[in-house]
Amino acid sequence: MQSFCEPIPFKIMKTAIKKIAAMALMAVVVTTAWADVPVSYYTSIFGKSGRELKKSVHDLVRPHNVVTYGSLWYHFPKTDCRIENPSVVWDMYSNRTYYFRGTSSVSGMNKEHSLPKSWWGGTEIDAYTDLNHLYPSDAVANQAKLNYPLGEVSRVDFDNGLTKVGTPMTGQGGGSSMVFEPGDEYKGDFARTYFYMATCYQSYYEPKDLTWRYTYMFINNDWLELNKWSIDLLLKWARQDPVSEKELRRNEAVYAIQNNRNPFIDYPDLMEYIWGDKAGQPFNPDDAEDDDPDPTPRLINPTQDFEVQFGEIGLGKSLHAVVYIKGKKLTSDLSVTIYKNDAEMFSVPVSKVPRSTALSEQGYPLVITYTPTRTGTHTCRLLISDGGLVGSYAAQLSATCLPAPTLKTPHALPAVEVSATSYNAAWESTGDEIDFYIVTRTVYDKSNAIVSRDEFTTEETSYPFDDLQPDQTHTYTVKSSRLGYTSAESNVITLSYSGIDAIAATMPVAFLTMDGAVLVKCSEPLKGVRIYGMNGQMVRSIERVDNDDVIALPRGIYIMTTENGAFRPAKIVIK
Repeated sequence: MQSFCEPIPFKIMKTAIKKIAAMALMAVVVTTAWADVPVSYYTSIFGKSGRELKKSVHDLVRPHNVVTYGSLWYHFPKTDCRIENPSVVWDMYSNRTYYFRGTSSVSGMNKEHSLPKSWWGGTEIDAYTDLNHLYPSDAVANQAKLNYPLGEVSRVDFDNGLTKVGTPMTGQGGGSSMVFEPGDEYKGDFARTYFYMATCYQSYYEPKDLTWRYTYMFINNDWLELNKWSIDLLLKWARQDPVSEKELRRNEAVYAIQNNRNPFIDYPDLMEYIWGDKAGQPFNPDDAEDDDPDPTPRLINPTQDFEVQFGEIGLGKSLHAVVYIKGKKLTSDLSVTIYKNDAEMFSVPVSKVPRSTALSEQGYPLVITYTPTRTGTHTCRLLISDGGLVGSYAAQLSATCLPAPTLKTPHALPAVEVSATSYNAAWESTGDEIDFYIVTRTVYDKSNAIVSRDEFTTEETSYPFDDLQPDQTHTYTVKSSRLGYTSAESNVITLSYSGIDAIAATMPVAFLTMDGAVLVKCSEPLKGVRIYGMNGQMVRSIERVDNDDVIALPRGIYIMTTENGAFRPAKIVIK
């Protein structure tokens, strides 16, 4: 399969001028060639309008091959390399220069969900590994942007020359105190990414997909999916920053991997028919084809010589990938066979794919499982035949098995940047090579009943939460994950909101502060120690502190209380 950044034989079907000229407020047009959109790929959406149009786009792009999280650095060299130098990572978050290291992760970079995963939750949803919104990102910029919504910054808190983070302009942010503003040359890229996500995973028609936990930019149970201020912002950005050659090439590369496309790149004007100036009008672009006259049975997905890259897994674990099998004009059921090389390590649950399912809009989701019995790189072929096809279709399967890792147990730290409504869960790096950390957060009500328990993943050593409420207690623990294995769970950190009651008398006690900690000097043990931030949030709870005990604390100002009757609340400053 060709690299995204290598010279590829673009077959001229239409020019960017033709499509971008249809966009309002266009200022500059760069002439380039568009790659062939597959025959009849968009037939199902032509002539539709309003809700029906958006749902037909959803039905078109939602079924796609689901890649594994561990395979992302295998794919980024195809999807996100510089055209002028394929060894350089195309980073939309910073002006730093990073270089690919084969299929290994790049030091200083993260795998970034441009639409933050915390907004919708679990890793089991296909959006978790959808390359249409996953990009390699400078780690510092990624940490600065956290899970803030897109927006235009009024007061800047972070600016690396490309990415800005700060307070939002009036009317933006959706209730968030901070927003992330990408560089002008990428605002259209992010806008078209969000249009794709709001369509592919729309909760209005498909509640089993994404239900928005954070509604800064999204609405649950509304077919538009995006709220008013978000629509206005994204339309503005997409109009001002038209589709670039980078986006065109990336769309082709993702299509070669996932077998679905971002329609808002192929048809930039499509956004106007759903959210913009042409809302309610039938979508009939100049090149619309209402019928498919070719009677030949054929597969739409997968394409011939398609590659399924599983990535890496530890010995003793399994990986799963999903390939959607879709066809046109099929005359009978399809046969599915795994063969050649290391075929015994790959399996599929069926040998036949029903014709009716393969002809449906959804297609047939074929789950392929890789269960290695020895370390090394393993390959085989997936053969699809019958159905009236001329010949057969073959796809290459490849995966790598490594020895099972030994993982240290992470040490969770007290939350940082604690406010009345938000905090960042924090922990120490284990020093192991990891794929990601898993944060388990549990919320209790004032009667100590569990309100929710959820898992969140990140490659950083902190994770932001902004849903802390009065009369709630939050706890969190951390595990590390590598090659399908997870470490033991860390210690538990507890946060709860409480007032601080003064105590009248004093007793012999002193505190010696140092970098990130305080040394306690006391004449008798301190019982029931509670440490609070200056906003009243409890950040540490320790049942007993003895003389010369050291308490680790992030930089800040704290109030410490104990159950000892003669101890007055003390102020502690960690610099």
